[in-house]
Order: sequence, then structure tokens, then C-alpha cells
Amino acid sequence: MKELVEMIAKALVDNPEMVHVSELQGEQTTILELKVAQEDLGKVIGKQGRTARAMRVILGAAGMKLRRRFNLEIIEKP
Repeated sequence: MKELVEMIAKALVDNPEMVHVSELQGEQTTILELKVAQEDLGKVIGKQGRTARAMRVILGAAGMKLRRRFNLEIIEKP
């Protein structure tokens, strides 16, 4: 899942080398932290959050198959 989020984010941004995804494992939930450059934050979130919502939907659908929940947090790098 980490690689999936990283691949999608790198395709969206102008600075793909600044994209970093970290994974925090829980008992039933996994939190994916997507860190991007400040100028690319809007591209990853999209208009009215549509791009971010679409990525969360993909994670939810893939998580159903793996029987895990995935949360996506988008963080800007300083």
C-alpha cells in the first residue's frame, strides 16, 4: 500500500524526489503519512479535496481485500 500511495503522489507533483510515505502499523489500522513539498500540497489534495478523497477510496477498497483499514494523512514538508 505504501508503494501505491507513493506512486500516485509522484505522478501528481512537480518535485517527485520530495515525496515520502511512512507507515505506522496498528492492530487493525495502518496509518500512511504522505509528506510532500509545500508547493505540491495543493496538487495532492486537489480541488475541494477530490484527489485526496480518491486516494483514500482506493486505499479503502484495497484494504477490504487485505482485511485492514488504511488512513491517509497528508503532511507538508518544511
